[in-house]
Amino acid sequence: MKRCTHVFSLVGCCLISLIAEGTATVKLGSDTLVALGYPGLVGKRVGLVTNPSGVNAQGVTTIDVLRKAPGVRLVSLFAPEHGVYGDVKAGIHVATQRDRRTGLLVHSIYGVTRKPTPEMLRDLDVIVYDLQDVGARSYTFISSLGLIMQAAEENGKEVVVLDRPNPLGGLRIEGGGVEPSIRSFVGQYDIPYVYGLTAGEIAYWINENYLARPCKLRVFKMGGWNRSMTWPDTGLRWVPTSPNIPIWESAMGYAATGLLGDVGVTIGANVHPKPFLVVAREGIDENRLAGELGRLGLVGIRFIPTTFYPSSGKFTKTLFRGVALQLDPRSPESFLKLNFQFLDALSKIQPNKNYFLSADKDSILMFDKINGGSQNRRAWVSGRSAEEIAYMWKAKELSWRIERQKYLLYP
Repeated sequence: MKRCTHVFSLVGCCLISLIAEGTATVKLGSDTLVALGYPGLVGKRVGLVTNPSGVNAQGVTTIDVLRKAPGVRLVSLFAPEHGVYGDVKAGIHVATQRDRRTGLLVHSIYGVTRKPTPEMLRDLDVIVYDLQDVGARSYTFISSLGLIMQAAEENGKEVVVLDRPNPLGGLRIEGGGVEPSIRSFVGQYDIPYVYGLTAGEIAYWINENYLARPCKLRVFKMGGWNRSMTWPDTGLRWVPTSPNIPIWESAMGYAATGLLGDVGVTIGANVHPKPFLVVAREGIDENRLAGELGRLGLVGIRFIPTTFYPSSGKFTKTLFRGVALQLDPRSPESFLKLNFQFLDALSKIQPNKNYFLSADKDSILMFDKINGGSQNRRAWVSGRSAEEIAYMWKAKELSWRIERQKYLLYP
């Protein structure tokens, strides 16, 4: 199928001059848009999908960039999960409302509807997408991107993606695919859990492989980014993408512990200053857990005994024990496999505790949705180790490395 797409990038002296102006190694897609004079947006009515992470290296929001852009008319905003201000908790519907700062109408695409309606798009020519992602399939921004693109095609609108770094880099690929019967908003696409693409690259893949008919798509590339770069290499300041990703390290933790939040342990979400970087519960021997995990000899990964009282919820007076997780972004280990290595270690120190039998049906269903099916859970319950489960992902990981090649925008 032919792609109706355009790519814009900073090249030559234009890129060099922009790099000289700031300290960041990487220039964002929004920088490219500005440097090239807003091609495709001048004279157009524009809607913007964004949140607090939609800022340039100087901290200027894309909302303000487009409001001040000569010849560009910013008409409305679109709020994904967590809202335009990023302050709505995970899973909570976002309301349609007026933006308190700009007066622009903010359409919710994480509420009654998750796909922009014809009414939302009626007064627009172009939808601009500028959200910082975390590189994991269950983080819902890429699901919103696909529905935006679908709605744009159906209503004759164009989609513009302002590209941003994948904080986990462009080389890390981990996990199996998604079974068709369990596809959901946290598992919309049959791709590995850690998929190793930028927003612009996944948009190209969605356009050719997910949509019945491709939309008109433009991607404004970054300057200075390559696939070996993780977030610290970019020189960019991390802006929280949601309440539980306040620091960039939580993006790594999201892949490493995010599957465990529905099976009876805390991973720090909503209750710890470093969400996704702790695994704990009441009654655990933190030193023994750290010892079991330490014996794995994982390169670039440390498990530090820790105790804390949750900062909110019904367990604020209960001492939680477990481990704090330190991850080297260049670790050769699979972050995703860590979820099951934690389960292996927990089962050794609590042999009479079955985390799945004690979880309710909704929690098990969410675990399966995030995993892309029940195969991982059933394998672990049947006695397979984390190593054996990770081996089940190898075929998908290999096929994805091949499939994604035609969509790569960066070396």
